[in-house]
Amino acid sequence: MSETIYSRAYKLLVTAPPLAWVTVFLIAPYAFLFCFSLWTVESQTIVHRWNLNNYRQLIQNPVYLQVLLRSMRIAGMVTLISLSLSFPLAYFLSFYASARKELLYQLVIIPLWVSYLVRAYAWKTILGTEGVLNTLLMYTGVVNHPVSFLLYSPFAVVLTLTHIYTPFAFLPIYASLEHIPRNLMEASQDLGASRMRAFWTVIFPLALPGALAGATFAFVLSLGDFLSPLLIGGPSGIMISNVVVSLFGAAYNWPLGAAISLCMLLLVVLLLAASERIEKKLSFR
Repeated sequence: MSETIYSRAYKLLVTAPPLAWVTVFLIAPYAFLFCFSLWTVESQTIVHRWNLNNYRQLIQNPVYLQVLLRSMRIAGMVTLISLSLSFPLAYFLSFYASARKELLYQLVIIPLWVSYLVRAYAWKTILGTEGVLNTLLMYTGVVNHPVSFLLYSPFAVVLTLTHIYTPFAFLPIYASLEHIPRNLMEASQDLGASRMRAFWTVIFPLALPGALAGATFAFVLSLGDFLSPLLIGGPSGIMISNVVVSLFGAAYNWPLGAAISLCMLLLVVLLLAASERIEKKLSFR
C-alpha cells in the first residue's frame, strides 16, 4: 500500500496541479514582464527589439532614484511607527489583558474588515482643508485658517499607510508573544530579575522574530502601495508604484514600467531573503 501511495505516478499526480498553477500565474507573468523590460517604445508602438535601454535610463535619470528613495523613506517611517504601536499593544494583550484579550484582539483586527478605499477616503475627509481636524483646530482657536500641509503631503501618506498596515505588523508580533512560555517569566523573576530586566532578557529576544516579520510586512506592503499616495499624497507624496501605474497607463511605456517593476521585485526579494536569514538566526538564538 505504501509503495502505491508514494509511487512516482502518485507524486506526479499530486505535484502537477500546484506546479502548473505556479507556472501559469506566477512564473509566466514574470517572464513576460522580463521580456517587456528588454523591448522599447517607438511612436507609441512597442517594438520587439532586445536591448537594455530601459535599465540604462533608470540609472541615468535621477528622477527614478529620487522617487525610489522617497518611497523607501516613507515605507521606513511607516514601519517604525507601526512597530512602535504594535509591540506595546501586542505585549499588553498577550500578558495583561486576561479576560478582555479576545475583545481587544477583535478591535485591533476590525480595520482589516473595512475596505481599503473607505479607510483612505476617511483620512482624506479628516485631513482636508474643510475636514474634521481643521474644523476642530479652527473651532478651538489653535489656528485662524485651515492648515494645508496636512493633506496631499508625505505626512498624509505616512499617516494613512500606518493606519492601514499596523494590523499586519501587530499580528506576527502577537503570535510570537503568545508562543512564549509563561514559566520563563516566572523563572526569571524567581532568580531575582525585575520585570524590566526579564522583559529585555527573556521576552524581547524571543519576540524579535515576530517583530522582524511584522516589520517586513509593513515595509514591503507600504513600498508597493500606490492607491493612498494617489488619493492623498499629492506631487510630493508620489511613490515609485505610482510611476509604474503611470507608465503602464497614460504614458504607454510598458517596457520602462516593466523594468521598474522588476527592479522593485528584486529589491523586495532581497529584503525578504535578508529578513528570513535574520529571523532564522534570531529563532536559533
